[in-house]
Amino acid sequence: MFQVRIHGRGGQGVVTAAELLSIAAFVEDKHAQAFPSFGSERMGAPVVAFCRIADREIRSREPVSHPDALIIQDPTLLHSVDVFSGLNKQGYILINSRRTFADLGIDDFVAKFPPDHVCDIGATELAVKHVGRPVPNAALLGGFAAISGQIQLSSVEHAIMEKFPGAVGAANVKAAQEAFAAVSKIKEEA
Repeated sequence: MFQVRIHGRGGQGVVTAAELLSIAAFVEDKHAQAFPSFGSERMGAPVVAFCRIADREIRSREPVSHPDALIIQDPTLLHSVDVFSGLNKQGYILINSRRTFADLGIDDFVAKFPPDHVCDIGATELAVKHVGRPVPNAALLGGFAAISGQIQLSSVEHAIMEKFPGAVGAANVKAAQEAFAAVSKIKEEA
């Protein structure tokens, strides 16, 4: 079983990202579950969502405490919430930021992981470019497909179009595609 924890803030599409990830897994005939964990339910409050992907039925229902991958939609959470708690030492880290790990103050921490398992990408900028709104979830899922190899980009595209048919979905697919290409290039250089 592959477990993903997504950290962000209310209004960034954290819960939708987990749902889309589970749909992408279903497209590949895998089992998946997605669910959120809310604190105070308001715009801008920290939000965590979880997704599990497996080849067989998933019976676990508790929050993901030992993730194989982290998707961090808001880098301001890095020093206010323990986003790295329980992360597998061979785990994947994808952060929505154009700043370097040193600028984010986490370069010593991420140095403990395989270089091709950690990546930062300006997903918010990609969302604004393609969608016209600062909602980075679709772009980050494209990046997740590239960094982890757990799902195919085509499955992410299918999930996005199923959830958001029409122009909104097509714009989000473009953001996911650009993020996939960018993260693939970063992985090759690592």
